[in-house]
Amino acid sequence: MERILPADSSALFIRPVQPTDWPTLAAIYQQGIDTGVATFETQAPTPDNMAVKYMAAPQLVAEQGGQVVGYALLSAVSDRCVYGGVAEVSVYIAASHRGQGIGKRLLDQLIKESEQLGLWTIQATVIAENKASIAVHKQAGFREVGYREKIVKHLGIWHDTVLLERRSTVAGL
Repeated sequence: MERILPADSSALFIRPVQPTDWPTLAAIYQQGIDTGVATFETQAPTPDNMAVKYMAAPQLVAEQGGQVVGYALLSAVSDRCVYGGVAEVSVYIAASHRGQGIGKRLLDQLIKESEQLGLWTIQATVIAENKASIAVHKQAGFREVGYREKIVKHLGIWHDTVLLERRSTVAGL
């Protein structure tokens, strides 16, 4: 577990997701949905549905002051065995804690743990308007590999997406 001491001396811990965390993760996801630039979903899944949607490991949360304030999870990009080392990342931070570097810390830990599990590529599809998410991914070593113009019409507005990926330097070589 990583321990980070932010400027306000309130300890931030990154730890594995516990079964009791899923309602909070769903609420944080809904906060992301409400921004209009984090996902094309319109409503967070139930905690039970969310718990089975992602890979079993790594599943990480950031906890500060006894509260979960963010999470990083992976989902398989395909059920075909040849893609067994490739996953899609989801990182969401509570609205009250954005801009504090928590997303970068979660991504860094997720990368470390995913490589230990043999994953060689992590990818992210980010709505082009979400400049903060793109910047955080690039800070964590992701590179832009694609741009999809007007790929989704969401709530009457066309959106572009950016495909980012991070190739491991230790797994899958």
